[in-house]
Amino acid sequence: MATDEGVVLETRGLTKHYGGVEALTGADFTIRRGEHVAIVGDNGAGKSTFVRNITGVERPTSGSILFEGQDVQFRAPIDSRNHGIETVYQNLALADHLDVPSNIFLGREAYYFRLGPLSWLNKRKMRREAERVLERTGIKIPDLTQPLMSMSGGQRQCVAISRAAGWGAKLIIMDEPTAALGIQETTRVETIIKGLKEQGIPVILISHNLRQVFKLVDRIVVFRRGRIVGSLDAKTTDGNAVVSLITGIDQGVHADASYI
Repeated sequence: MATDEGVVLETRGLTKHYGGVEALTGADFTIRRGEHVAIVGDNGAGKSTFVRNITGVERPTSGSILFEGQDVQFRAPIDSRNHGIETVYQNLALADHLDVPSNIFLGREAYYFRLGPLSWLNKRKMRREAERVLERTGIKIPDLTQPLMSMSGGQRQCVAISRAAGWGAKLIIMDEPTAALGIQETTRVETIIKGLKEQGIPVILISHNLRQVFKLVDRIVVFRRGRIVGSLDAKTTDGNAVVSLITGIDQGVHADASYI
């Protein structure tokens, strides 16, 4: 099966039906190494269904998923994580009562030894590795021992992103990473996303914030009514073109829009 060596993730004809409801139909999507791609569309356009299917939360009705050129079938989120796909969800999926190292190692804890109830966590190693991960992503948190419940929303989001980036991620998916943040915290998270770009880590960004999208990504993929209706170069298009594809209403779409 021929494939572009630069492509990290590709879907071919990805389709998901819930009974008689077609939530996703014929989605052909690619993201290349180092590329940042935004997925945009109205609520119910198919964005979340697409992400759930490429991360193993759900299984597609038909179509195929290729990761690094190999046909894969993710039966659970752990399968996609084992392949190097990390997802930062809008609800963050953090443990508020635990500290930063414990959250970064959540589900991947380091132990001195494991003997059932006698297991002993290697907290020193977890803290050392957590510091390395935070440094790599440019995140500064003064006290790593404080529980996350005492941190700001921006700090919590930074911990979630650093956890995703810290495990040798080959692809990071972010679902509305700044939706609940203020201006300063949003700027901080955007700086971290730009840092991931400098490191060559590909990112899929799901966002309703077009200002943010144009600032952070190389390409914008538009979903409408369960289908991918366009792929646009963020540097050569504008907001009118994107909104026209999202709504299906002509607002002076430029020839920069690549219709699919």
